[in-house]
Amino acid sequence: MLISVSDKSGIVSFAKSLNDRIGAKLVSSAGTAVVFNQNGIETDTVEDWTGFPEILDGRVKTLHPVIHAGILADSSKKSHLQDLADRNILPISVVVVNLYPFEKVLLELSSSHEALIENIDIGGATLLRSAAKNYKNVLVVVDPSDYERVLDQLSKDGGVDCSFRLEMAAKAFEVIANYDHAISAYFSGYIRKNFSDSKTSLPFSFEPHLLLCLKKKQDLRYGENAHQRAVLYVSSSSREGGVSHATLLQGKSLSYNNLVDADTAWACASSFGELACVIVKHANPCGLAVAETSIDAYRKALRCDELSSFGGIVAFNVEVDEETALDILKIFVEVVIAPSFTDGAKQVFSRKPNVRVLVPSNSYGQNECEFKHISGGGVLIQDIDCRKISFDDCRVVSDRQPTKLQQRDLMFAWKAVKYVKSNAVIFCSDGMSLGIGAGQMSRVDAVDLAIFKASDRNLNLSNSVVASDAFFPFPDSIERIAKTGAVSIIQPGGSVRDQKVIDEANRHNLVMVFTGVRHFRH
Repeated sequence: MLISVSDKSGIVSFAKSLNDRIGAKLVSSAGTAVVFNQNGIETDTVEDWTGFPEILDGRVKTLHPVIHAGILADSSKKSHLQDLADRNILPISVVVVNLYPFEKVLLELSSSHEALIENIDIGGATLLRSAAKNYKNVLVVVDPSDYERVLDQLSKDGGVDCSFRLEMAAKAFEVIANYDHAISAYFSGYIRKNFSDSKTSLPFSFEPHLLLCLKKKQDLRYGENAHQRAVLYVSSSSREGGVSHATLLQGKSLSYNNLVDADTAWACASSFGELACVIVKHANPCGLAVAETSIDAYRKALRCDELSSFGGIVAFNVEVDEETALDILKIFVEVVIAPSFTDGAKQVFSRKPNVRVLVPSNSYGQNECEFKHISGGGVLIQDIDCRKISFDDCRVVSDRQPTKLQQRDLMFAWKAVKYVKSNAVIFCSDGMSLGIGAGQMSRVDAVDLAIFKASDRNLNLSNSVVASDAFFPFPDSIERIAKTGAVSIIQPGGSVRDQKVIDEANRHNLVMVFTGVRHFRH
């Protein structure tokens, strides 16, 4: 029985149980042997068997024919048994191995390239492959959480079940595949960062073949609808951050919809440099605002659409205090997400134990790309929409120039409209949304919906600004906007009728600003 483990948790009690239950003869790598000797567990070393010492600072330990012949021999073949006998090689029936912690070291920000190289396991992965290939004769164990099950299988009459051998072999190959993927992804990113012309630090590129390595994080209550199952997986090589790794301080377990909405809310709130609050419902902001305090930002965001905010997700990019928590609980909300909560705020939320309170483990944790599955096994992949602009990047195309206050509101509206489903139009003033037209099939319908939303809540659109996620194809939307008393419009531009749209803005003495960037969101 060969044991060579990097993660030594549980290995001492496991080895002692092997001795006590089945009297197993152990052979182990030098590092594991030290631990066994310190705990009074008898073991041979690999060197005892091979007569060959570890060399190259431990890079070569178990890579030896004596070891791999003992693992790969098929006991049903007389020729294999004869080969072992001729060379005095003992068969190995159990291989217990876990690998150097490459992924753990990768996630440590201070890790050097050299440290990562030394944490690429060669011998361990080879042992696992050999044992898993010969699963009919060798039981391979790669996960410390399986030790107790392994002991039960080894102790029972009739030997180890074939189904269990297969399960353990499959697990070993899965571990190897994920391990190799993490190494491959690191090398690709390292090359792009250090040797490509673009000098990009993004760990993703559109290669001819793409491997995804995901780890199951948790089962969800249900999917988009109650009859759908759902699970949260996370990328095994991603640094912790964002909603995927958020800590649930209180509340019921999260559903699929909770996570989708929380991600939109957190992404939107995190995009603002000022103190911001965002309220999201069905992956659309229904209110957002910036202010000097969290309670003022929340109240301004809520004013935009209190009706739609019922049962929504509330996100802040700053700590939530007790006063704000008390205000939030005046209506029903599903989730509150923020970088931190004061003790007073936590106490307030504890009065409503069903409210989920989430704290992201780090920064927003932005992805490098987005995936969308389509029928026939297709997967669409695109870069995330991370283009940021300042007002200096924009072009004023109207006769009228914006004031400094209008410039500030225009940039607020432009940041906000990016997170609204297309076609999207948003009216804003004084750092808050007033009316949001989301998910409409035509641009003019989005304008009409935004106007209706504001008027239905008695919000005055005079002197407001308007942002559109894509260009205005016709002047009709501009005419409708002008009738509200709005004074400035920001949009990408790019329509074949841009000049007619600009002329309409000038006719109504409106400011019009082109960004040159579109923000479709589907």
